[in-house]
Amino acid sequence: MTITQPDLSVFETLESEVRSYCRGWPTVFDRARGSRMYDEDGHAYLDFFAGAGSLNYGHNNPVLKRALIDYLERDGVTHGLDMSTSAKRAFLQTFQDLVLRPRDLPYKVMFPGPTGTNAVESALKLARKVKGRESIVSFTNAFHGMSLGSLAVTGNAFKRAGAGIPLVHGTPMPFDNYFDGQVPDFLWFERLLEDQGSGLNKPAAVIVESVQGEGGINVARPEWLRALAELCERQDMLLIVDDIQMGCGRTGAFFSFEESGIVPDIVTVSKSISGYGLPMSLCLFKPELDIWEPGEHNGTFRGNNPAFVTATAALETYWADGSAMEKQTRTRGEQVEQGLISITEENLADVKEYRGRGLVWGIEFKDPERAGRICARAFELGLLVETSGPQGEVVKLLPALTITPEELDEGLTVLARAVRETV
Repeated sequence: MTITQPDLSVFETLESEVRSYCRGWPTVFDRARGSRMYDEDGHAYLDFFAGAGSLNYGHNNPVLKRALIDYLERDGVTHGLDMSTSAKRAFLQTFQDLVLRPRDLPYKVMFPGPTGTNAVESALKLARKVKGRESIVSFTNAFHGMSLGSLAVTGNAFKRAGAGIPLVHGTPMPFDNYFDGQVPDFLWFERLLEDQGSGLNKPAAVIVESVQGEGGINVARPEWLRALAELCERQDMLLIVDDIQMGCGRTGAFFSFEESGIVPDIVTVSKSISGYGLPMSLCLFKPELDIWEPGEHNGTFRGNNPAFVTATAALETYWADGSAMEKQTRTRGEQVEQGLISITEENLADVKEYRGRGLVWGIEFKDPERAGRICARAFELGLLVETSGPQGEVVKLLPALTITPEELDEGLTVLARAVRETV
């Protein structure tokens, strides 16, 4: 693919140096549909990024777009703080009927603000309020957001350093298989909890991702999650599952924790809950935890009504038919796994491991800098993939759940070529 030099001058002179994704993909994108993005010169890119998991149903999904256009054309409310609106009522009823009731989940629904980190902040705040304690336990290589409370339970040293102040009241523990199976699960954690001389303040809650996306596609085993839930119950700690990137069907089931059979006390959801890339997040919690005073946690953009409209359409389109979407995602995931097996076998000396669930996968390279070079070459070949992991050592695959088998094969072929052509 021949790429002409795009005019990036206004971005480079006016936009902050904090910009990141655009540095790895130096073009100007103009339109997108399904699993394809197009730059202003008409070059097509197959998208294995999906808005960092915000576009599980693809770009400009026609069903969701139609619902949104119809709503806007009839002058539906676009901004309503937390007022009651017809769009919010339709979403709540649909979410209850298609997501919560079929899974026998009793959760209350809170709209904490438009982003994932808003949901995490509200979850931490609620846990502390309920338990009357400050400490929160998180896990190695966790990522929970960029605001201060979320950063305090995030593992990445580079992101934590950006806070500029001490990040307190958070304690990290080893994630599943952190010691390569050499240490029994939760040995250290439980010993600290039971030892009055350990110096660990009694935690209000534990926050965990069932699959660590930004941390390197680290997949927690179902039995590890069950043991964590049991530990939390024994020790009077709330269990928070951060499902911001891995929820909404990314791992197969609507919630990533379903396979383990646990019922977390609090769940955070964002990214693809709107289905259309519109900002929206949820904090779900058991009814007995709903001790908020009216207005105690608020915000101007909690009522994104266009997001309610597309979220409702996404649920009705993809989650009304029982497990169809889940089965399709698992099938597509098996296809990705086969592709990664082939890449690994072709590059045994260079690949450390591949891992994933559903339609989130990563392939880790022994040379941590190799992954970045592969992503750069993939971009030149028309494929959008990003890196993850503490050293950017993992090539991360996050395609839309609606991607076709043919598009998956195409992308995996391009990825294999990028690996082959990168040293």
